[in-house]
Amino acid sequence: MTTTWHRPLLWFGAVMAALAVVCLIGIFVDPRQILGVSAWEKPFKFALSAAIYGFTWSWLIGQLQKLRRLAWWAGTVSAVLIFVEIVIIVGASAAGTTSHFNVSTPLAVTLWAIMAFSITAVWVATFVVSILLFRTKIGDRARSFAIRAGALVALVGMGLAFLMTGPQGDQISNYQGVIGAHAVGLADGGPGLPVLGWSTVGGDLRIPHFVGMHALQLIPLALIAIELLSRRIPRLRDGSVRVRLVAIVTVAYVLTGGVLTWQALRGQSIVHPDALTLVVAAAIAVAALAAATFALVRRTGARGTQIVAA
Repeated sequence: MTTTWHRPLLWFGAVMAALAVVCLIGIFVDPRQILGVSAWEKPFKFALSAAIYGFTWSWLIGQLQKLRRLAWWAGTVSAVLIFVEIVIIVGASAAGTTSHFNVSTPLAVTLWAIMAFSITAVWVATFVVSILLFRTKIGDRARSFAIRAGALVALVGMGLAFLMTGPQGDQISNYQGVIGAHAVGLADGGPGLPVLGWSTVGGDLRIPHFVGMHALQLIPLALIAIELLSRRIPRLRDGSVRVRLVAIVTVAYVLTGGVLTWQALRGQSIVHPDALTLVVAAAIAVAALAAATFALVRRTGARGTQIVAA
């Protein structure tokens, strides 16, 4: 089947990639800061993430064989509404103020409401296209599994953003024009990791949100790594083995996202995990390694699809 890229998302991705470059320049030439970081750091990260979203879904929608018109509209709605959100974020940064959680003025409330509506509608549109992926075979079983699993996990990751929108701590009793926060147990704007900005002194819900949202890229990338390794490891040329390994990667990925969410909600920094967090994380790693080993040594029937080494 010839792939036809979803043009609105493709152009959207290109515009966002160009915007990311502009914002990156702004980080170095504009000395202004918002909440302790460059005024252009947030627009840069959002533009880069939006570009990845646009390119990924433009290609995936082009793979669909059924209900392509529905998918086209869902993708177009996503492109338009994410563009609206990015415009608000860039505008707020240019004005030297925050965009998310800002309810300090009637204008800020209106803009925040528009952003909330936009991202909710984008989630619904992405959900629709994700379901359509289950009606299309993309490559072999392992590739279809990786893409579908990545899409569903990414939906959950996107949904985690809603955990940030409710009042945090004393934001109601000690109203300061802010409702909601990325951080848990403290106000936004404290010490954070370079570039990423994730809090180093408290919980940060951006971490599971980011990890979950980009499952759509990372889980298929794990399969690509497996396929490349199959050139040297004949066992990995068996399609059933690859499916099992992708399933293991997916489960481990979901569990890791759960641990990151649990850690953040307890107000615990990503760089200062307690013993319980470390034990749970280690258990996931050991279980995944054991399952992968079993998948490799288990005999496969005749249904496995072979990859011929290049």
